[in-house]
Amino acid sequence: MPTALLSVFDKAGIVEFARGLTDLGWRLVSSGGTAKALAAAGLAVTDLAELTGYPAILGHRVVTLHPVIHGGLLADLDQPEHVAELAQYGIEPFALAVVNLYPFSSEPGIELIDIGGPTLIRAAAKNHAHVGVVMDPAQYDDVLAELRSTGALAAGTRRSLAATAFARIAAYDADIANWFATGELEAAQDADPAANAADTAATVLPHTLHLSLELAQPLRYGENPHQQGARYRRIGANSWWDTATQHGGKELSYLNVYDTEAAWRLANRFEQPAVVIVKHANPCGVAVHADIAEAYVRANACDPVSAFGGIVAVNRTVTVALAEALAPVFTEVVVAPGFEPEALRILTAKKNMRVLSASSWPVSSLDLRTVDGGLLVQQADTVNLDRSTWQVVTDAAPTAGQWDDLVFAWQVCAVVSSNAIVFARDGQAFGIGAGQQNRLDSARIAQDRSAGRAVGGVCASDAFFPFRDGLDAAAAAGIRAVVQPGGSVRDDEVIAAANEHGLAMVFTGERHFRH
Repeated sequence: MPTALLSVFDKAGIVEFARGLTDLGWRLVSSGGTAKALAAAGLAVTDLAELTGYPAILGHRVVTLHPVIHGGLLADLDQPEHVAELAQYGIEPFALAVVNLYPFSSEPGIELIDIGGPTLIRAAAKNHAHVGVVMDPAQYDDVLAELRSTGALAAGTRRSLAATAFARIAAYDADIANWFATGELEAAQDADPAANAADTAATVLPHTLHLSLELAQPLRYGENPHQQGARYRRIGANSWWDTATQHGGKELSYLNVYDTEAAWRLANRFEQPAVVIVKHANPCGVAVHADIAEAYVRANACDPVSAFGGIVAVNRTVTVALAEALAPVFTEVVVAPGFEPEALRILTAKKNMRVLSASSWPVSSLDLRTVDGGLLVQQADTVNLDRSTWQVVTDAAPTAGQWDDLVFAWQVCAVVSSNAIVFARDGQAFGIGAGQQNRLDSARIAQDRSAGRAVGGVCASDAFFPFRDGLDAAAAAGIRAVVQPGGSVRDDEVIAAANEHGLAMVFTGERHFRH
């Protein structure tokens, strides 16, 4: 009679799983709460305390840490010496360990650091040649199905379960290590709240960073068709991607995911109904309007050539009117919180259009990028929209309408690749200059794209104007107000140029380079 050890915090499905094992002739051994749940369901179960001779002690800190338990998990049954020692000490081997952990990440704290659970899992996973280890209720059905079909778990199954178990334990330990690192960080900040800028990294970013990732989504291909690509996620965590629903279209590619992320992030920054169109990670159309269909029409009008084959993100339910306006335009992905039924029918009729419904984008705390041998890590960029901290530096001040457009353009500019220049008017981007090696070229591109439509509008620059030429280009395009960080050694020259042109200019004191 094979024996299964069951010790779970999350008891979802455990009674049904245990009943399935009993029906197959397995003996059940379990610890306190799990044993009670199984017994209450009428299942025959042996409490661990009966095997070890010890009850749970130290406030339940010590329950399963005993040679009878770990000997039963770690015995190599192919080794005669191990088999003899089991007989000598009256230890029964386990063929299955069903264990899950205290939910540390839900409410981090010392008492939710599981000790016995990870130790059981590691022991069973190490000895996967003889023991199957099950950590997730989602695995129960497949395990039972294989036991019913063949009477035992195949070697490949046990190895796969062990690999999953070690990955989950690594992620669990990473959460704990990150929690301790954050605690040390907070302690350092409390000890020295006036730390100078030179110590910023030591007092804002943790001393260690631990990542444990799992394959979440194979992708159609990488940046190019000859490259394989996939999306990974932190083990035990979910993102908006994991809860998104794809209603139609082909599988997503690497760039589909990358660009959709960029579009969805920006769309969710606006409180007003907004539409964002992204191409190659940069917005090529953005507009806000009370009528979401009109917002799309205005966003697409910014640069319809670049919008061809782009990503459209909408922060409101997609209406029939919006779907009818969008359907004739070749679009790779449309993402929104929801779709009217007829709008969904219209869009999913386009066989190559990927249609996604998604939850709002959560704010990230850190940005990570790979470099050889490690990562570049920084705090996530946040955009300060508190106008009371902005400074009007010109003789002319922005009008009420210009203030609204400056705030709009500043949000857009912050996500455009540097050097970035954005021309906008009435909640609509008209010219976006992105990714140029000098700011003047970005201003000229924005001027060219706006084609006279931004006259009377505003300009946003992600960093200061190093010379007046970029501002002169904006003025030549009919711009009447400018928002920029300031901080150039030639600020006085640029302010004088703005005054010459009769422009209002605002300094935010905050740069938004993006590479």
